[in-house]
Amino acid sequence: MATQLEKFDSTGGFSIGKTVVVDELRNGLDFNSLEIKNSEYTDSNTRRFILRGQNTAVLALDPQGTQIAIASSTMSFITGHVIGVNPTGVVYSAKIESVAYADASGNVSVLSSMTTVIKDDIPDGQTWDITPLGALNKFSYTTVRAGTTNVIKWAASTEVVSIAWQ
Repeated sequence: MATQLEKFDSTGGFSIGKTVVVDELRNGLDFNSLEIKNSEYTDSNTRRFILRGQNTAVLALDPQGTQIAIASSTMSFITGHVIGVNPTGVVYSAKIESVAYADASGNVSVLSSMTTVIKDDIPDGQTWDITPLGALNKFSYTTVRAGTTNVIKWAASTEVVSIAWQ
């Protein structure tokens, strides 16, 4: 029986489940994450993620709590643009630049981190904070909320550049 191929269907996949992932203008669409590699340095890559959470949480890629995977024996440059917002519109926004090392066993250590606060409207008496978090082959951010019962919603757009490091 003949199979009718639809626009951008192929064995290699321009669409998945009839969802276009590359359009006719060569734009990538609807990716969960994106990995870019240099063909000359195949032991390194760049990936982008969106993490979310609320109140005192570890930010995650999904409701199941999935964190960013970090391969063993790598050095990673991680840049996160983060925002925390409460229901009244109070905003905390920052850029967090970190370096993380994953040893051969997958233990991820945050070696250094610098936070640039973009906006800090946090009311007196309240504490909102966000810091990088390394775990076994994982990376994320952990948040703190104190002095309020308001829900604080957090989001982070995070870029991870990983390089094999022996």
